[in-house]
Amino acid sequence: MTKRKFVRYSIVMLSILLLALAAVGCGSKSKNDETALKQTETVNGSAAKQWSTMPEMTIDPKKSYTATFHTSKGDFKVELFADEAPTTVNNFVFLAKQKFYEGITFHRIIETFMIQTGDPNGDGSGGPGYHIPDELGSDLKYEVGTVAMARTRAPDSGGSQFFICTGEDSLNLNQTPDYAIFGKVIEGMDTVMAIAKSPVEMSSNGELSKPVDKITINSIDIEEI
Repeated sequence: MTKRKFVRYSIVMLSILLLALAAVGCGSKSKNDETALKQTETVNGSAAKQWSTMPEMTIDPKKSYTATFHTSKGDFKVELFADEAPTTVNNFVFLAKQKFYEGITFHRIIETFMIQTGDPNGDGSGGPGYHIPDELGSDLKYEVGTVAMARTRAPDSGGSQFFICTGEDSLNLNQTPDYAIFGKVIEGMDTVMAIAKSPVEMSSNGELSKPVDKITINSIDIEEI
């Protein structure tokens, strides 16, 4: 391996490690009903919905679902893999219908790797108040346009944060497929790449991935086919 390739490999591996540390959630297991919903003040001063347990299954894994994202950079559509990752898709659909993602930013951008969002705190530390189990082991691959859950290094620690693969460095995740794939961009990839090309600066952990401009999810429309 040449020195240049070794440096590039090291950078990619560091990025993957940091991705694993980026999604943090908290919460305890309790009855999943409206009494479990609470409002929590986030670091940016706005109130985010929080639940004490993951949502009950309401989608039909035999049906097809899409999610149309309306962002400050434009729109894009994602096909959701309800048959391959029913729990993850159910969780995402639940949060989208609860308008959890409205106003949330893309807080982490690495053009050759991925764009990450879903954190109400806007710094990689937040979640919906609960965790969901990892749905791994499918034949799905990480490639440009793949949508997958972010989590900590601990198994079953995902919540609301997810990422969209945007470059060749994301292919390295196929060597360690630790993030549940639950969708793929089928329309508007130009919007996704426009987000990926946004200027970034150093984050608090020293990674060149913090967007200079605020890029937000305005709303998400879920369609059942």
